Amino acid sequence: MNPPAKKAQDADQSVAMADPPGKVTSLADDALIAFDNLADLAGNLIAPSVRLGVTGLSRSGKTIFITALVHNLIHGGRLPLFEPHASGRIARALLTPQPNFDVPRFQYEDHVRMLVEERTWPHSTRAISELRLTIEYESASAWNRMFGSGRLNIDIVDYPGEWLLDLPLLGRSFAQWSRQALTLASTGKREPLAAEWRTLLADVDPRAPADEMQAQELALAFTAYLRKCREDETALSTLPPGRFLMPGDLEGSPALTFSPLDVAADDKPEKDSLHAMMDARYEAYKSVVVKPFFREHFARLDRQIVLVDVLQAINAGTEAVADLEIALADILACFRPGKGSILSSLFGPRIDRILFAATKADHLHHENHDRLEALLERLVEQAAVRAKFAGARVDVLALAAIRATKEAMARHGKEELPVIIGTPLKGETIEGESFDGETETAIFPGDLPSDPNALLKVAQGKVSGKDALPHLRFVRFRPPSLEKTADGLRLSLPHIRLDRALSFLLADKLA
Repeated sequence: MNPPAKKAQDADQSVAMADPPGKVTSLADDALIAFDNLADLAGNLIAPSVRLGVTGLSRSGKTIFITALVHNLIHGGRLPLFEPHASGRIARALLTPQPNFDVPRFQYEDHVRMLVEERTWPHSTRAISELRLTIEYESASAWNRMFGSGRLNIDIVDYPGEWLLDLPLLGRSFAQWSRQALTLASTGKREPLAAEWRTLLADVDPRAPADEMQAQELALAFTAYLRKCREDETALSTLPPGRFLMPGDLEGSPALTFSPLDVAADDKPEKDSLHAMMDARYEAYKSVVVKPFFREHFARLDRQIVLVDVLQAINAGTEAVADLEIALADILACFRPGKGSILSSLFGPRIDRILFAATKADHLHHENHDRLEALLERLVEQAAVRAKFAGARVDVLALAAIRATKEAMARHGKEELPVIIGTPLKGETIEGESFDGETETAIFPGDLPSDPNALLKVAQGKVSGKDALPHLRFVRFRPPSLEKTADGLRLSLPHIRLDRALSFLLADKLA
């Protein structure tokens, strides 16, 4: 009987956590991706289109970003840095039928109603959805204008952040994944959260005959551990398999009934053993769940925005920030960056522009936005270098797709402090004070460290957190009450740097 995994030394942990996934596609997968893309390419010759992936881990604001993007373009929002709009070259933007009949439509109208009429945030993404936004525009080129107005279809793909966590599994064997999961579960905040699952695992012999009841018990305990890791107080990000947290119609299926085991990387499963059962189900999970999503949706994207809730991780502590860095590195290693061209499209699309965006910038005073950008740039540093080397353009910014706060200065004794003013959600607390969800409040959130490495240095034990980091206060706010014109019409949703994001992602397609 194998003993439970022991707490690894720091060096061993860093190897396991930073171990990048191997190649995520086979030659057969690449052939299928290329075949799918030929149909996309043929369609683009008739109606130019761009597939925009809105990506991010759970609660990073994907639904909010898509809703705000569409609302501002359709309703003529304030987008001074998005040149095609600011110069008046966009004649109109409208929603048109999406090209995929088998993918649910993104419920834009319901999300707008919740935001504007109820002042509540839409529910988190539960399944994949799609929306086509069509822009009619005048070209910036006098030569192109001779051939008439332009028309661009933007196909926006939204899917649960948990699904992103599965992509690195395509490049890892069951033994490799088990090794990483066991190492993570024996460290920091995860250790007490994983106690029940690890206790069960201590009595498991992977070489024993396969037992369905034992497999179910282990899978349930492992899923419970992952759910605890995702809670706001912990806010950890490295939580694969993602469908364990959002099973949908696969709940209870063998493809979702497995667990890591304490096996060595070179252990070969014995026939009819528990190890063989778990290995087979892990491979089935990749075949049935992960590969179809990767091939049919993720691998067909042209442009990518990666939304990151850095503030939630900071709220949960430096360990959550370090874990976020690991999760982002794993996910972004699965991207297919490169220069977009007709030739490259024949062999599979390449994402030629990637934007990393730190969301909820409205939770900080603008004086800290540069620091928020610098921290995110540090977190995605390695992935960004890889994407640039492959020929993709990369940018980083801090944004709020919907701005829920205003800024002001408040006097505290003899000192004036930059504060943000908004309506905290009911139940949010700061230093024991609970908010009712109705009262507008001025909050001094504090300042991010000027050194973007400071949070990670604390997580690695190189610096004392008490001495290195300021006291930060982040709470969630209700959506804003929209201003109205003299005619009683509501204005578009306010934002921070949504126009800059649009400029990077789409302006060249509207030139």
